[in-house]
Amino acid sequence: MPSKRKIYQTALIALIYLAVWEAGSLLVGKELLLPSPLSTLSRLAVLLTMGESWLYAGLTLLRIMSGYVIGVVAGVLLAVLTARSHFAEALLSPLRAIVKASPVTSFILLALLWLSSDLVPLFISFLMVAPMVWSATAEAILQTDVRLVEMGKLYGLSRWQIVKKIYVPSVLPQFLAACTTSLGFAWKSGVAAEIIALPQKSIGFMLYQSKLRIETVDLFAWTLLIVALSMLLEWLLVRGMRRIRRDA
Repeated sequence: MPSKRKIYQTALIALIYLAVWEAGSLLVGKELLLPSPLSTLSRLAVLLTMGESWLYAGLTLLRIMSGYVIGVVAGVLLAVLTARSHFAEALLSPLRAIVKASPVTSFILLALLWLSSDLVPLFISFLMVAPMVWSATAEAILQTDVRLVEMGKLYGLSRWQIVKKIYVPSVLPQFLAACTTSLGFAWKSGVAAEIIALPQKSIGFMLYQSKLRIETVDLFAWTLLIVALSMLLEWLLVRGMRRIRRDA
C-alpha cells in the first residue's frame, strides 16, 4: 500500500497539472481550442454513463491486449530459438532490426492492405511487443551463468529442472522489465492504429469522429479515458509482476 506521503504528493502533482491546464484554458479563452478541465471531466462523466462507451473501450482493450499477449508469447519463443541457434539468429535478426527501425505508421498502412480494420490494432500491438520481449529475453538467456548450468547437470538435474531452477530466475527480471516497457508501446501504437484503420467500435474511431466534428471537449475526454486505461493496465501489470517475482 502506498504511504500517506506518496498519496499526498501524487494529489499535489495532479492539482498542479490541473491548475496549469485551467490557466491555459482561461488564457486561450476558447473552448474550441483548449477546453477547461471541468468541461472535459464533465463530458467524460457523461461518456462513462453511456453503454456504448464501455463497449468501445472494451473492444479496444481486447484488440490491443490480444496483440500484446501474442507478442509476449512469440517474443519468448523467438528468444529461445535464436539463443540456441546461431543460424536462427542470423536468419531472423534482420526482421527484428527492420521492425525496430521502421515508423509504426508505415506498418499500419501496410497492415491495412492485408488485414481487416478490426485486426490492424491487434497486429500492430503484436509487432511492437514481440521484438522488445525477444531481444531482452534472448540477451538474458545468453547471460545465464554457464557454470550453474554445468553444475546442475553434474547434480543430475533434468532439462526441465535446469530451466526452472537456473534459467527462469536468471531471465525473469529482464523479461518482466520488457513486458512492462512494451505494454506502453502496445497501447499507444494500438490506439494510433485504430485512429488510422477506423474499426467501427473503438476508441480510435470515436477520437477520429470527434476531430472531424471539431468536438474538442469530446476529443479531450476520450484522450483522458485512454490515459486512465493506460495507467490502470500498467498498475495491474506491475502488481502482477511483483507477485510473480515474489513467488519465483
